[in-house]
Amino acid sequence: MFTGIVEELGEITAVETLDDACRFRLRGPAVTEGARHGDSIAVNGVCLTVVDHEGDEFTADVMAETLKRSSLGVLAVGSRVNLERPTAVGARLGGHIVQGHVDGTGEILERGPSEHWELVKISLPADLARYVVEKGSITVDGISLTVVDAGPDFFTVSLIPTTLALTTLGIKQPGDPVNLEVDVIAKYVERLLGTQGGTR
Repeated sequence: MFTGIVEELGEITAVETLDDACRFRLRGPAVTEGARHGDSIAVNGVCLTVVDHEGDEFTADVMAETLKRSSLGVLAVGSRVNLERPTAVGARLGGHIVQGHVDGTGEILERGPSEHWELVKISLPADLARYVVEKGSITVDGISLTVVDAGPDFFTVSLIPTTLALTTLGIKQPGDPVNLEVDVIAKYVERLLGTQGGTR
């Protein structure tokens, strides 16, 4: 489990295309400290497994299904990525419960800078809109954020200077894709109530 509090801004250092997958080599000095084969690291909000690591770099395999459902397929050598290790039992939950299982992708539509923060508008797939509510939580590229406004096909978030400086949302522009993970609690409630797509 993750919390959506990005530990560092890493970088893709190599990409190997396989028949039905892709292998990334990533640089991340903080997240590789003490890393072992089989450990999990969230990359732009996608939970990946450490295949190997050496120094401040690690490799991870990405299946075709993950490439299809996320924006990892557009990454190339030099791309910056948000990195986070799983939260430890008993640690503070600084963001919200994040599984690292991307529900879909959105696209940055607009950016509106102001003196102390920036308002960003992001497109929202129709099948995820029911899980996104004003002042609720959403994960964007692995970042735990609070929804400012929720529309039928978009939502907005406000980004503080720290988020702009330490994550990919500081450099992404309109047209760039982002990974989205909605609040898992909302999905469990829907399932228990049997209300998916209407009442039973």
